[in-house]
Amino acid sequence: MTTKRPHRGGGRSVVERLRCALPHPVTEVVDDYEEHLRDERGLSQHTVRAYLGDVVSLLAFLHGVTPDDERDEQPPTSDGPARLGTLDVGVLRAWLARQREQGRSRTTLARRAASARTFTAWAYRRGLLESDPGARLAAPRPHRTLPGVLRQDEAAELMQVTALGAEDGHPIALRDHALIELLYATGVRISELCGLDIDDVDFERRVVRVLGKGRKQRMVPFGLPAERALRSWLRQGRPTVATHDSGPALFLGARGGRVNPRTVRRVVHEAVAAVPGAADIGPHGLRHSAATHMLDGGADLRSVQELLGHATLATTQLYTHVTVERLKAIHDQTHPRAR
Repeated sequence: MTTKRPHRGGGRSVVERLRCALPHPVTEVVDDYEEHLRDERGLSQHTVRAYLGDVVSLLAFLHGVTPDDERDEQPPTSDGPARLGTLDVGVLRAWLARQREQGRSRTTLARRAASARTFTAWAYRRGLLESDPGARLAAPRPHRTLPGVLRQDEAAELMQVTALGAEDGHPIALRDHALIELLYATGVRISELCGLDIDDVDFERRVVRVLGKGRKQRMVPFGLPAERALRSWLRQGRPTVATHDSGPALFLGARGGRVNPRTVRRVVHEAVAAVPGAADIGPHGLRHSAATHMLDGGADLRSVQELLGHATLATTQLYTHVTVERLKAIHDQTHPRAR
């Protein structure tokens, strides 16, 4: 009788299996790079995971390993870092070409090229490469599509929908109304919203302290409607669902733990679906809507950049295209000499 051999994947992701298949010294390089991203650069867990996935893919291509390869047990040696010397711009281009053959989008290719450049710059500084091949790597520019946004009247109706749902005082309905009001009022990212603690809200100055990308703090103001919704949630809703494990989290799930991004996405999608004619958007769409409406109202780019926590003004400028497109549409519909 033969015994069925267990699958080597063991439920691990492709990236995890590739990482395990790399030569032992190379995995030590990946470990050091992960520590650099997490501890020295202070990047979020999601960003670190994205960077590592791209780098593991590159190093697996360099060493010719696949997710199904098994690495022989071997003690750490100095061969791994020295082998990085074969990582040149030709390898980077061939790796990206392979990605393109596999049907990766221009946006994905641009992101992976950026990940590779970040890694090779770090490896060069660490002495693992004699030169920085990433500095000579050109990559396709990503397609920058216009973000989906709500019209201002649709945003107002969305707030009315959630306010009506909260009128019966149900704690989850109170939470949903408060988090949607705060998302739209501040334009914070979903991860920033889920990470908020009660003490991060300053009701006297009506600002919220946000921990953004790179662990950078910023203060973001919010208006009276968001204040009222937050106070109702904290006074009537949160105490009902809070448990001894809730800690200081501002928004809680139904079981009392800190609310997770998946729940927030579901809440926003379901609420937006109740607004007739509104585009199907999630929390990021509310962020886009907040930025667009501020610019429509006369806010300058620098102020919106600061509020949203964008590292560069170029990211914020994307929203100007939205407002320009809207102005062009209005012009085409109303100006007697538009056509």
